[in-house]
Amino acid sequence: MYTVRSIIDARAELQPETVFQIAPEPGLELTYAGLRSTAHMLNRRLGGLGVAGGDKVGFLLDNGHWTTALFLGVMYAGRVILPLNAVAGPDQLSYVLSHSDAKVLFISGCYKEKFSSVLDKFTGNVLMIATDEDTGPVWPQDAKPDAAMPVLTPEDEALLIYTSGTTGLPKGALLTHRNVIAGGENSAGAHELTNKDRALCVLPLYHINGEMVTVIAPLMSNGSVVMPHRFSAKQFWRWTSDYECTWFSVVPTIISYLLEHDEREAQDHNYRKIGSRVRFGRSASSALPPAIHRAFEDRFGIRVVETMGLTETAAQILSNPLPPEKSKYGSPGRPYGNRAKIVNEQGEDAIDGVKGELLIQGDNVMKGYYKNPEATRTAIDADGWFHTGDIAYRDEDGFYFITGRIKELIIKGGENIAPREIDDVLYKHPAILEAAAFGMPDNNYGEEVMACVAFKSGEICSSDELQAFCVENLGKFKAPKAIYVLKDLPKGPSGKIQRLKLVDIVAELS
Repeated sequence: MYTVRSIIDARAELQPETVFQIAPEPGLELTYAGLRSTAHMLNRRLGGLGVAGGDKVGFLLDNGHWTTALFLGVMYAGRVILPLNAVAGPDQLSYVLSHSDAKVLFISGCYKEKFSSVLDKFTGNVLMIATDEDTGPVWPQDAKPDAAMPVLTPEDEALLIYTSGTTGLPKGALLTHRNVIAGGENSAGAHELTNKDRALCVLPLYHINGEMVTVIAPLMSNGSVVMPHRFSAKQFWRWTSDYECTWFSVVPTIISYLLEHDEREAQDHNYRKIGSRVRFGRSASSALPPAIHRAFEDRFGIRVVETMGLTETAAQILSNPLPPEKSKYGSPGRPYGNRAKIVNEQGEDAIDGVKGELLIQGDNVMKGYYKNPEATRTAIDADGWFHTGDIAYRDEDGFYFITGRIKELIIKGGENIAPREIDDVLYKHPAILEAAAFGMPDNNYGEEVMACVAFKSGEICSSDELQAFCVENLGKFKAPKAIYVLKDLPKGPSGKIQRLKLVDIVAELS
């Protein structure tokens, strides 16, 4: 079984000058030999700072040339990389820095200034190293480098990444090298990646999707990645074209933004020409509404593969096949590289077509939650099955359909209503850019269906019109009692709409 170190060593030995990463803004390239050299330098520097094998090393950075080098290089050097969520807010940042036992934090100037009040509390416990995403760290001058390289096995810890914590404190998913390698292999296998493929990464490297899918998967498939600082609707197609990307991984929110941007502004790109070079686009992190899915494919002529991944499973667990005739709209697909099943409330396997909880088993399932054995026992059973908390069913062809989260299920008058069923109807309305249904406490029904929406630029319609649209398509019982219009819907770091936060927002508006 491999480790991140063994994979990088093999690539550097066989093809040292092959480019692994391109950073567009500074115009920098990182070869496999350069990646290995940087990893050895990081090992010497960290050793000189007294950071031992297995210690936690964090970064608080946007994407960039050095962000990828740190992400891979720290794992190569036998330390545990800790990507910090730049949009989580000061309270969660403070909690993660304390809970994770981080020894070092590589941090950019803008984030050091933004979170100065939080970081000041950790000055004596965490070594802050000023780092530019393009030019790298400013190392302490008084540390003497230590070249001793920790021994590394597949069972050693590699990555500590905290969940977004939409309810309560975030939990730290601890992934081993075996988990990380399996996560990359699962994506590479499902998407049939080869050494000729080049990914465009516009998702942050503090999120599992960006890390596993657009960094580890290209590493495992001997491919390459283009790494801009962040997503830009204006630059997306230029990057895709100029750097000859063959695929990209995005989230449904980005797909909506690209559609909206194209409608709002004239573009100088021939999308069909670009699409002829792009093998596929990949969507994950939240459900892709079929109406948005079809609209993107029709507009840009690019096949979109819907998938599903989780932090605790090193990203991908399900994927649609690449041939469009073998895939299904509205489904994140079938298992690739791991096993999946649906169980009922008694823990028994559910028959096809019956809803239950989705469970996952495989080498990609995390070691556990860091310093949280109780949560680990709840999440991973004695047979190694991870309980996702997602409500789903499997059809007769083996495709899985996710209908919601157990915690987000709307129970109205004793009837279970899946929020996604309402979302999908709202997305069919031509004025809707974003939509999310959720349950609110109600004296008569226990819970009542509510929804929040955001309109496309220049579009508008009344709440009464949207409610009538829902009643027509869902019936009166499932249709939202009220629909609230917001400028933007709250999202997590991956772009997933956070339904539970909408409950508080609506409570304040009511």
